[in-house]
Amino acid sequence: MELLECLPLGVGHANEGVCLLMQMGPHRILLDCGLSNIQPLVAGHELSPPADLVLCTHAHSDHARGLSALRKAFPQLPIYASEVTTHLLSLDRSKAVACQALPWRTPVEFREGLSAELFPSGHLPGAAALLLTYTTEQRSYKVFYTGDFLLSNSRLVDGLPLEDLRGIKPDVLIVEGSYGTARFPHRRQQENQLADRIHRAVSDRQSVLLPTPALGLGQELLMLLRSHHHFTGRDLNIWVDGSVAIGCNAYLDMLSHFPTTVQNFARHQPLFWDERIRPRVRQFPVGISPAEKQALLEQSPCIVLTDKSVDLSQYFQSATQPWLMLVPQQPGRIGSIEAAIARKLTDSLPLQAQLQTGQLMLETYLLGDHCDGSSTTQLIHNLRPQHVIFVHGSPAYLSDLTSLEELRNRYHLHMPAAGTRVELPIGETFLQPAAPETHYEGELNEFNTAVSITLPSTVVSDPRWQHFADTGLVEARWQGEELVLRGLTPRELLQQSETAPDVQTECCDNCLHCRGQRCWNQVSPLFGFRVTPDGYCPAFAPSPSVRQEFSDKEFPAKEQD
Repeated sequence: MELLECLPLGVGHANEGVCLLMQMGPHRILLDCGLSNIQPLVAGHELSPPADLVLCTHAHSDHARGLSALRKAFPQLPIYASEVTTHLLSLDRSKAVACQALPWRTPVEFREGLSAELFPSGHLPGAAALLLTYTTEQRSYKVFYTGDFLLSNSRLVDGLPLEDLRGIKPDVLIVEGSYGTARFPHRRQQENQLADRIHRAVSDRQSVLLPTPALGLGQELLMLLRSHHHFTGRDLNIWVDGSVAIGCNAYLDMLSHFPTTVQNFARHQPLFWDERIRPRVRQFPVGISPAEKQALLEQSPCIVLTDKSVDLSQYFQSATQPWLMLVPQQPGRIGSIEAAIARKLTDSLPLQAQLQTGQLMLETYLLGDHCDGSSTTQLIHNLRPQHVIFVHGSPAYLSDLTSLEELRNRYHLHMPAAGTRVELPIGETFLQPAAPETHYEGELNEFNTAVSITLPSTVVSDPRWQHFADTGLVEARWQGEELVLRGLTPRELLQQSETAPDVQTECCDNCLHCRGQRCWNQVSPLFGFRVTPDGYCPAFAPSPSVRQEFSDKEFPAKEQD
């Protein structure tokens, strides 16, 4: 039997990128290089490269940021990607990588018996799933690597063509599990929810700030705003700034590679920049001063798309109208955009001041660019591999996938850590390792007026517990014969609060230090967090208006004769 094994050098946990060294017989193939430090690849390979070739699935940094350093260390090492990905990788000239472009759906032989075929994977223009085939005299061995993938069509990218993959039956499937077993609404429903929120904000005379990565989400949002019925024909300015605008210009250079629907749209009106058709989409003039930029933003409620890494306070430092900042959720990602924005809020005094005065509101939204749990299992069942290797996701989310009985009963499942070699015996007896503990036995006690459920303390060790127990309140609902519990978020509690607490109540809503639905008392354990109106901490101090109203109730004014 031929050797088949995978050495993960980075598996996409937290801020870690994805980098996998696949061994197929005598051939070594490096799948992606998202390492910020390529030392694991260089160590022990001073005289020869660590792989025979490199295949890059797409241009996002967590899959490609180590390619430039790898090219410098091993100039003769060939790097391959789709044509669109090679173009996007050249945008940052300081980290540009010379890649060789491969065609879609056409097997290309690199070495004797070793070939690869690219399939569009959704997620990002040019993103590819890879089918590796190693052929011997006895049989062919197949490895399918999804990269980041999405089955649903988005505004600018068609989803992974599942019907084209049925029947290939790879021996090994390497699949991302970014969202674990979580289930989310359909992509179009997510888009409609976001468009409706932006529509309501603009109708309420709020400007909207959308910080995004340079490639992918920013262009998707811009296309959504250009084509959604809430905004077509609306007298509205959409400003695009920073590297998001650079990404838009790169997309315009590759229109022939986009789906037919996008090309048809571009034949009738500009894809992005448009001064004539409403809503107007514009870039800020080159060399514009901060004062001039503020003057443009103050003309009327507008929408701004910008790079998540810039100083966000520049857009509303002297704003006279309210702003809504919408931050994308990235479930399971510790190094998410949401976390980065939270750090910005903590470190930026101007942003804190805007939040305290209520001039700035902060909310999150979901616009998934990865598959949820049901789509991930759908792909696995359609491909029917022998081995499944899960990468790219938080350990807790990947552990949920490896614990699914529907998968454990049919496939050999692996969830390796970085540096752990995975041997992949084909056609041999394989003992499935014990599933990680994801079920907890508890006790149920029924009282006259309430029901209590007691769970073991081990449930707290899961990193998701902090988010689940954030408010200390849960929502229960029936799902068939099962009762499902879900933690309530502070935002949901705020939305449910229809009346303000009584002025005599010592709570966050009546506290001097509560501004913009956040606590700004540095001695409070709630400092910096969003709080509910009826929340309480020992650092409570009544606001002046509450003191006055309380005083009026205690000592009512005498009636005039």
